[in-house]
Formats: sequence, C-alpha cells, structure tokens
Amino acid sequence: MAERATRFQGNSHKRFTARLAGVPTIDCTLVDREVTARGLSARAPWWRRLVAGGTDGNEELTAATAVVLLLMLAALGVTIVRIGQLLDFHMFLGMLLLGPVALKMSSTGYRFVRYYTHNPRYVAKGPPEIALRLIAPLVIASTVAVFATGVVLLVGGPGVRHPFSLLHKVSFIVWVSFMVLHVLGHLPGLPASLRASTRRERDPTWDDYGAGRGSRALTLAGSIVLGTALAIAVIPQFGIWHGSH
Repeated sequence: MAERATRFQGNSHKRFTARLAGVPTIDCTLVDREVTARGLSARAPWWRRLVAGGTDGNEELTAATAVVLLLMLAALGVTIVRIGQLLDFHMFLGMLLLGPVALKMSSTGYRFVRYYTHNPRYVAKGPPEIALRLIAPLVIASTVAVFATGVVLLVGGPGVRHPFSLLHKVSFIVWVSFMVLHVLGHLPGLPASLRASTRRERDPTWDDYGAGRGSRALTLAGSIVLGTALAIAVIPQFGIWHGSH
C-alpha cells in the first residue's frame, strides 16, 4: 500500500508539473503499465508464448487449419473418384491428413472447454451458431470413424476388408454429409477469422505474451510435418493392397 501511495503521489506531481510548464500531460500510469507489460513479455515462459493470442488467436489457428484441410480434402476427393489408379496416393494423403485433422479438433475442442468452463474471454466471445453446435458431435464422431477405419484397413490389409471396408464407406458418406453443412456454416466468416488476430483486442494475453502468430504458424506446419512423417512410415504397407482392390 505504501508503494502504491508513493507511485500515485509521484504521478500526480508529474502531471501537475507538466500543466505548469504548459506541455501536454502524459498519463504516467499508462506508461508504467506499458513498461510492466513489456517486462512480463520478456519473462513469459515458453509455454505461455506458445498459446498466446487469446480467443482471436484460437479462431485464427482454427481457420488457417480449416483452409489447409479443405485443400487436402479436395485432393483426397480426386483419389476417391479414381481409386483404382490412385490408391497409393489415397492412402498416403489419408495418413497425412491425420496431423491437421488432430490440430483442428484440438483447437475447436480447446474453445469448447474454455467456453463451458466459463473462461471470461471465451464466454464474452460467445459460442458458434446453434445449428453448428448441434451437428458438431456428429462431425467429430464421423471424422474419428472414417479415419480410424481407414488406418485399420491400411495396417491390417485385405484380410480385414470385411467388415472394415463397409464401415469405412458408410462413415465416409456420413462424414461428407455433415462436413458439407459444417463448411457451409463457417464459410461466410472464414475470411474474417483468418484475420482475427489483427483486431488487437484488449486481451491480457496480447499485453503480456504477444500475438502468438509465430507459434501458430509453427503449430500448423508441425501438424503437416507430423502427418507427412506418419504417411512415409506406412508406405511399406501400400504394397499389400496392390492387385487386391
């Protein structure tokens, strides 16, 4: 308390002296806050910098991952149309997708948990539209089903074709149906979400730990690298499917 009183008196004296001198008044309290924020940023632990950016950072990461997924899923669709000729590429791309899919589910799941545990910033941001919230469990369940059955088929080979091949096809149809609704629901706001961090909200994570743009870029790149590594690791399994499709 004594330190606070001393600071208040010092700031008041500075403002009074500035008025007498006829110069613009500077709010020294704001200056102190800026210096403190810079100090906190310099001392911020690495894991706080990694998740910096607040609600806008989470939104931006989710949107950027969604764009990557849309491009990859479009390529995957081409392999499905010509599955006989592009089976190897279909399996490779399916494994590669595991990284970005896991990241997308993690970023949306993080927002879900923070909102329903009543974090003030996420509560203030609000939930997605009610229709999107209703189909979200089906999107997640079908996503897990289509990729899980695909991995089982890849690793197990033609010997596990029944019933996993049927489950893979059925889960894919369900997944595509709800994914189309999911994409259409989020598409209008996608451009704004990709620029979410430019809003510069007065969020404590901005002031103390920065915008987190670099960590988000590394996280997204890391998910692609991880997926690629998984795909390369299972290339030897592709051969067991040659001539059996």
